[in-house]
Amino acid sequence: MEQELALLVETIRKAGAKVRELVRNGFEVHTKPDRSPVTTVDLEVNCILHEMQRREFPQDGWLSEESPDDSARLTNRRVWIVDPIDGTKALVNRIPDFCISIALIERGAPILAAILNPSTDELFTAVHGGGLFLNGTRVSPSLVQDGNPVIMVSPWELRSGRWAMLARTTQCRPMYSIANALALVAAGRVQSALTIEPENEWDLAAGVLLVEESGGVISDADGKPFVFNQPTPKFRGVIAVAATADKGLHPNLQTHAEHAGSEPERKRAAP
Repeated sequence: MEQELALLVETIRKAGAKVRELVRNGFEVHTKPDRSPVTTVDLEVNCILHEMQRREFPQDGWLSEESPDDSARLTNRRVWIVDPIDGTKALVNRIPDFCISIALIERGAPILAAILNPSTDELFTAVHGGGLFLNGTRVSPSLVQDGNPVIMVSPWELRSGRWAMLARTTQCRPMYSIANALALVAAGRVQSALTIEPENEWDLAAGVLLVEESGGVISDADGKPFVFNQPTPKFRGVIAVAATADKGLHPNLQTHAEHAGSEPERKRAAP
């Protein structure tokens, strides 16, 4: 994995520099058919990362939010799963929580991952079995202080009151990028990230490995492990808990997720 890691770090740093350039100089925003935003930043980053894969690892598959899905990836042993900008709405609104997220999957499991926040220039990386690194230095999450754990949840779930019961014993904060939130969980800066909303493989692939390599626990909202490179690349939510959090937090959050999932569907808050 040394070659893959070195090329990934070089390329994601290049992409991060392009992001900062476009944020300084201006970028265009368009609306996709599903009414979600896409910017010229997303497309530029996708191009940089895809060029690296095609040039250096043409035998591997590719799955990205900003590329047409090619079912040929299902026959590949290794697949690069990419979100060029996770948190596009945060980017558009200049909230510094958006990030570049990329993972290399082998037989359904992430073996290499990188998440870069261009605003803070923090690059989290992991290789399977090798631990968690921040800007090339191994991360050893510190024990949290006593108090209510910090749980990152989607803004609309927070506004809708879905986690009202949970908020009585925790600090629920909005997450504008699930990948960024998972990096924060892996680093022990927050104790958990939680949603029962559908999540795409590109939202989660890199973050799953970062959390696992930090010693944390991560599953979908039903408590099941993630298997990537599926024909329909979606999962039901995510429950991620930091290694330094209370050991009872994950089962507690799963109970809340089960309760929330059994309630009548709330009217979705306006984005």
